[in-house]
Amino acid sequence: MTLRAALSSVLSMLLLSSTTLNACTACFGKTDEALAQGMNAGIYVMLVFVAAAWVFFGSFFVFIARRSKRVNAEAETGESASNQ
Repeated sequence: MTLRAALSSVLSMLLLSSTTLNACTACFGKTDEALAQGMNAGIYVMLVFVAAAWVFFGSFFVFIARRSKRVNAEAETGESASNQ
């Protein structure tokens, strides 16, 4: 084994055996800590963005349906909103 390989393996063993490599508070079950509250807030913010995207997506199709209905009604009567 070369010196470089030996040093890198020793260094990686030291880094991996560190006591600071613990799981987050959600994995430990401590839901009252600030990290868990921050994760929950982040989840709620992402849910709001997803819900807003669905609302905008659905409202676009409602807009298209209403516009199509209006254009079809104008085509049947031969009138246009710009002629009035």
